[in-house]
Amino acid sequence: MGIGHDEPMRYVVSAHLKISEGTSVLDPLQQEGAVALLQNGLRSVEGIEGPDGMNVPLDDFVVAVYPGGAILKVFVDAPALEFAEASVHELCLELLGHSELLSEWTIDECEVQLHPLFAQKSLAAAEGPDAPPADVEARRAELARPLLVPRPQGPTAEETEQMRGRIQALAPALTVFGPESFGCDDDDPSAAVEGAELAAGALVYAIDLLVDELFLDLHTLTKNRTTVDDFEGVFRVLDTLPERFAHQYDTSFVRRFLVASIAMTARFTSGGSPMLSCVAEELALRLLLDQARVTLDLYGLLDDRASSALDFFAGGVFEDLDHEWLYEDEPSGLGVALLDTAVDSWFAPFGRERYVHPYTRQEGDGSGSE
Repeated sequence: MGIGHDEPMRYVVSAHLKISEGTSVLDPLQQEGAVALLQNGLRSVEGIEGPDGMNVPLDDFVVAVYPGGAILKVFVDAPALEFAEASVHELCLELLGHSELLSEWTIDECEVQLHPLFAQKSLAAAEGPDAPPADVEARRAELARPLLVPRPQGPTAEETEQMRGRIQALAPALTVFGPESFGCDDDDPSAAVEGAELAAGALVYAIDLLVDELFLDLHTLTKNRTTVDDFEGVFRVLDTLPERFAHQYDTSFVRRFLVASIAMTARFTSGGSPMLSCVAEELALRLLLDQARVTLDLYGLLDDRASSALDFFAGGVFEDLDHEWLYEDEPSGLGVALLDTAVDSWFAPFGRERYVHPYTRQEGDGSGSE
């Protein structure tokens, strides 16, 4: 059932488009071509014909292309979540069908994704006095609160087991890291193996949340043409980056940080290098680990074994913890040198053997404008 609003609400629909199986990944030139095709197609759309002939206005969009496909964030005004998802799915079918380059691509996912805490609250408040505010801006502000919000009530036993199964099923997707990366081997008891699976699966689950929330933060910055330091609102991810650099977090930085995050997680889930390439990736992994812990804790799954598995993983992937100095109020030694650098340096590769996406190497524009 709907949430009881007659007026349309703003929804952000995430569409994951993938190249057809068995084809070569996109080279940089093909990626640029795919970006142009998708952006031009979306720019030509003012509204989408939804279910029952309903017109769903398209307000804005963000496109990110990587070697295995593309991620679209489509902002639409619809009377219900189901209408938003169905309309964007139909739009994606049209975009793929109108281009020879994209004709064999598939829609892997097309849905509105909420942080699990907000999704639970939305479902619980769909009817009754605790329904979300009717005003769109008030609802957006409520959903934009920091992630570490106390849960008023714990999940039911059924919800916990459903999430346990869902997270464990995601663990194999972290193809670069086997059980040994989480401190587990073939001789360990089943409980230890389950802890490793929960840790790995939670990291995979956190990828979508991190990428989605970065897209939302980018949209907010772009819309307001500002930097994080000059914006009075709340950001989902950017507020958790080192605060002293907030005046440098403009749209250019967020785009590059988003691409770096996608490049890192794509390697982790597609058999690429497990080595972190730059400071930006270290910070992205830090955020990913935090999100994984929040998700497990939210559903009562962050026991000692899962927590230890995440700690073991972090100890193996991070070559050092120098990036932690960026969060210090009164650093010393190496930390002072790190704090004297601009965020552009966060995208410099650690060595010749470390790959960073070419897009991240462009210098920031120093403003919040396009």
